[in-house]
Amino acid sequence: MKAPERFSALPDYAFPRLRTLLADVPPGASDPIEMTIGDPRHDPPAFVGEVVAAEAAGFRGYPPNEGAPELRGAIADWVGRRYGTRPDPETQILTLNGTREGLYNVAMALAPERKDGQRPAILVPNPFYQVYAVAALSVEAEPVYLNATKATGHLPDLDALDLALLDRTALFYLCSPANPQGAVASLDYWERLLTLAERHDFVVVADECYCEVYRGPPPPGVWEAVQRGGHDPNRAVAFHSLSKRSNLAGLRSGFALTGAQNMVRMRQLRAYAGAPQPLPLQMAAAAAWADEAHVEANRALYAAKFEAAADILAGVPGAEIPEAGFFLWLPTPEGLDGEAATTTLWREAGVKVLPGAYLARDTEAGNPGDRYIRAALVAPLDDTIRGLSRLRDTLYR
Repeated sequence: MKAPERFSALPDYAFPRLRTLLADVPPGASDPIEMTIGDPRHDPPAFVGEVVAAEAAGFRGYPPNEGAPELRGAIADWVGRRYGTRPDPETQILTLNGTREGLYNVAMALAPERKDGQRPAILVPNPFYQVYAVAALSVEAEPVYLNATKATGHLPDLDALDLALLDRTALFYLCSPANPQGAVASLDYWERLLTLAERHDFVVVADECYCEVYRGPPPPGVWEAVQRGGHDPNRAVAFHSLSKRSNLAGLRSGFALTGAQNMVRMRQLRAYAGAPQPLPLQMAAAAAWADEAHVEANRALYAAKFEAAADILAGVPGAEIPEAGFFLWLPTPEGLDGEAATTTLWREAGVKVLPGAYLARDTEAGNPGDRYIRAALVAPLDDTIRGLSRLRDTLYR
């Protein structure tokens, strides 16, 4: 049987590409340091295991597909505390097995087959989390990559968007705080985007999974912008997760927040194609959304690492300490692209980072990740300091 062609242009995923790049390159240190994947390594809250054990009897039955009332209520309470307006947990919240599931299926649920008689477009910031593009191709929409560079504040330039493109746009994905750059969309930016969505009839998909890892004011979110501007909540779908906020990536717990009209369609699809999170894990997730003490402690650990990064990288040309998230998006030295810099760093210092081009796509204006590397500050502080010191001394000496 002939294989489908819709995914034929997809490059290999970033981490298999990295393994291939470095397969024959020995590390230049006896104690290699891993700074590639955004895999949280801080301790999760201690109460999670206690809740799972106490609720273990819940493993015997099928859990509610849309999320247990206790979990949806805890999420609604958190949204109200964080963004000022509590949503209706019955009609506006859907729990997920991590947000990647939702970021993919939102296109299935909400993107039309045709938009004004044309193939719809799905707009994606470039660089980006790769599930956005796969979602677009799965619904046979055209993924359009919007370069997010230093010149545009590492967010798509809304003023540069072609009106004809906007007219056939179905979804507009935006990650804020951005992965990998850490840029934060302001409330004004979110409102401008929502206004475009209303004017051109598309839905904003807000990936806000890094919103609780920040070093200044809390990053604003699309739900806050919806409320402030009086926008239709069906114009946006916000996605949140416990993976980064609570160091619970293995719990696979996230949620989607949107208007009731969108939610009906999303729940209908999930009833057929979704796999609900086991009930004891939902109860643990509810406890995690209800507690802020562990989040503040987690944020302090990242703040210490970024303070160290600011000291170590002071004077490195183009190095910026981001507003939020836990990645560094570092320009490569003159004469080295991201792959060459990554290979050099591994061969000479035993520090593994990710070439920026692996997180982006080629466009007519080039690949915005070509001259960057991404370093994840997820390791313990001492390892982070050693890794960044080696990185500086190897690439920027």
